Formats: sequence, C-alpha cells, structure tokens
Amino acid sequence: MAVPFKIDLSSKVAVVTGGGGILCSIMAEALAECGAKVAILDLRKEAADKVADAIKAAGGTAMGVACNVLDRPSIEAAEAAVRSAFGPCDILINGAGGNNPKGTTSNEQMSEADLTNSNPDIKTFFDLDPKGIEFVFNLNFLGTLLPTQVFSHSMAKNKNGVIINISSMNAFKPLTKIPAYSAAKAAVSNFTQWLAVHMAPMGIRVNAIAPGFFLTDQNRALLTTPDGGLTPRSHKILTHTPMAKFGEPADLLGALLWLTSDKAAGFVTGTVIPIDGGFSAYSGV
Repeated sequence: MAVPFKIDLSSKVAVVTGGGGILCSIMAEALAECGAKVAILDLRKEAADKVADAIKAAGGTAMGVACNVLDRPSIEAAEAAVRSAFGPCDILINGAGGNNPKGTTSNEQMSEADLTNSNPDIKTFFDLDPKGIEFVFNLNFLGTLLPTQVFSHSMAKNKNGVIINISSMNAFKPLTKIPAYSAAKAAVSNFTQWLAVHMAPMGIRVNAIAPGFFLTDQNRALLTTPDGGLTPRSHKILTHTPMAKFGEPADLLGALLWLTSDKAAGFVTGTVIPIDGGFSAYSGV
C-alpha cells in the first residue's frame, strides 16, 4: 500500500485490536509498511488472518490472533502469543468497538406517540434495552481499557510506548438514534486524556483518533440503500460536512503515523484528533 509518508518502525511491535475491520486493517497495513511487526487481534480469527496474510504477501511481518477484548484471559493469551512471536508490545491501537441495535432508537427525536407506543418494530427511548446499552458501552470502553491494562505493562516496564485509541465524531457531537455508542465513545475520549496524564511518568504517550464518517461494514446499511444510493441520513451527514464527502480509510493514516512517531509527536499526548472533513467545526449555518 502507499502510505502518505514513512516513519521508521523497524524495531517496533504493534498490536491492533479490531484489526480485521475496514479502518483498522488499513492501519495495520500502514504500520507494517513502515517496518513494524504487526499483530492483528480480532474476535474473528479468519478476519485477522486475512489481514495478516495480505501484509505478509506485501513483504511485511504480521500475525493474526483471536481475541475477545471483553475477556481478560483472552487478551492475556493474545499478549502471550504476540510476545512469544514478536516480543513485547510497543504500539497499541485500540480499534475494537461497535454499536448494537438494542442501544439504538428508531426515530431521531421523541414524539407524543412514543408515550403510547405498542409497535414492537419501533424502539423509543423508553424501550431501550439496558443490556444493549451495557454491551455497547462495554465493547467500546472496556474493550479499550482491558487491552490497555494487559499490553501497556511491558511499555511501562520499558519506559516507552504509544497507545492510540479510536474514538468517534459521536464523542464531539452525539448523533441521533445511537445514545449508547455516542456515550461510549465520549468515555473513550475522556479516558484517553486521563490515561495520558496517568502514564506520562512512564514514558507512554496516549492519544486518540476520532474519525468522522467513513463507510464501513457496521454502518453501510444505515448510510446506503440496497442499490448503492445514499439514505436520507447520509444526505444529512454530507450536508453538515464542509468537504461534502465520506472519508476514505487512507485518510486516517497521516494522523496515525504522526501520533505513532516519537520523533514527530514526541511531545504530543492527551489529544483527540478529529478526522472528519470539517464536520465538528460546522455549526450548520
């Protein structure tokens, strides 16, 4: 792949959780292109292996590892496998996350009809499933905290390391319909700042990337129609994005490599970088 610029990661071991997904897979490929040994962690081993195989086919070094980011023994087993094959982790990308229909409302705003709703196909605020909210929050927040606990231990011991969390535009401006996901990503951004302060004495830098709107497997059904057109929600998003387009996965790589490089961003920690085509800057007027 073509990275926007190269940094020297030839002595580094990078771990990417959620690495089988569209956005995190291209991050893994970019880190490998810069010389890192990359471990792709994903709940779906076949997805992780697919990314690892592509990296190896391009001449890089990678391995796919099955990992449930909500299960500490699973994370510890993944860490042991990575350490055995490549050595201790130097760079951790916390990319695992996602939403769930049980934490999503059917309509953007409440109406009086919600007070008497009996249609099981319409989910009002009052119908949100606490277990669904819990799952979404845990997947995004605990799915960031737990891998960090496991993989940052060696970083602290070595007094050096980089952690990059994946937040979201929802953390800046919560989107309608998805309260659980928005709240969870806001927690990730807050945790990023807290962790940066907490780990600074150990030489570990902690930052986050907050993507705007990118077409992924998780949101494709919400943003596109079966014939490939755009949904009303997509039109609303693009109207409020000054650059009037969705992001491409490669658009994340410049910030990723900058934040990863100790030479380029050695004094940068505790930041949350929006990559959103101007969405977060636009008031709508």
